[in-house]
Amino acid sequence: MFRVLARMVLGLALFLPALAAAEEPAGLQRCWSPDLLSGKPEEARPRRAQTSIDVGALKQESVPAATPIPPELRGSIRGVELPGGLRLIALTFDLCEAEGEIAGYEGRIVDVLRAANVKATFFAGGKWMMTHPERAEQLLADPLFEIGSHGWRHLDPLRINPEQLGEELKLTDAAYGRARRGLVIGPYCPNGFTLPPERMKLFRFPYGRCNAETLTQTADAGFLSIQWDVVTGDPDPNRSAKAIAATILAKAHPGAIVVAHANGRGRHTAEALEIAIPKLKEEGYGFVTVSELIAAGKPVIAEACYLNRKGDKARLARNSRRGNSHDFWSVFQRRN
Repeated sequence: MFRVLARMVLGLALFLPALAAAEEPAGLQRCWSPDLLSGKPEEARPRRAQTSIDVGALKQESVPAATPIPPELRGSIRGVELPGGLRLIALTFDLCEAEGEIAGYEGRIVDVLRAANVKATFFAGGKWMMTHPERAEQLLADPLFEIGSHGWRHLDPLRINPEQLGEELKLTDAAYGRARRGLVIGPYCPNGFTLPPERMKLFRFPYGRCNAETLTQTADAGFLSIQWDVVTGDPDPNRSAKAIAATILAKAHPGAIVVAHANGRGRHTAEALEIAIPKLKEEGYGFVTVSELIAAGKPVIAEACYLNRKGDKARLARNSRRGNSHDFWSVFQRRN
């Protein structure tokens, strides 16, 4: 009788914490309500606007010291060679914002990823993080997501000097630091989650444009340079969700890095993900962040940034307006 009673007491002791945990909202919902987390249609559309960001104050902020990238990881990482049988893929989304605009936040994309429990990497512009502070904090707080740098205001890296590129990196580091501190002292969820890393370790060149000098500068600043090898072409308004999904499914392969956009210019990307993600799972793919993908295999590294043929990027960027990623991708789609 005593043993039976002891088992009942032990079972109750184990059951009650589980019941309490089940009743407590999980993950980010301890910090933000489902309504605050979900994407809003009015947030998605980019708009022309001047901002009042105190860039001078950001320049004065200290950022964590960086360790230069080792020689074997320097260059433009386009994908990863994985051990046989390992089927992993990294979805990435750019959050670019140019001067004279406030880019959008395509929350439907984030909603789809969270609902499907799919990991992803977001390359956020520093200016975007400053104009979308709560959304930046939500992305940083989410264990599904990794945040990389996309520069301050999406300038063409080959049309600025090294000092300007350094400023683009530093300002974005400072913006990330502010968002991270907001998680600690902000009103939403103090001590409610594991803090993200102190600094970003990934960088994506605006327009995918780089050369030996810019690759060296970013590596010395402690950033892995991440490109891609699957292009969705989602900023093109004429690309349907079915077309974007078909591209992802046709070009997906183990170790792939897929590029898309979540700044309001991925117009049909959320619907495309709803089509592509279940099919990729059926094909045995697992979704990981870019850092996890790199850790799982051997990075495919190029000496310069290009898509299919060396020189492609130079021709395309010359046909796009400075700072406007939409023009660039529209030109890319017409040429490919």
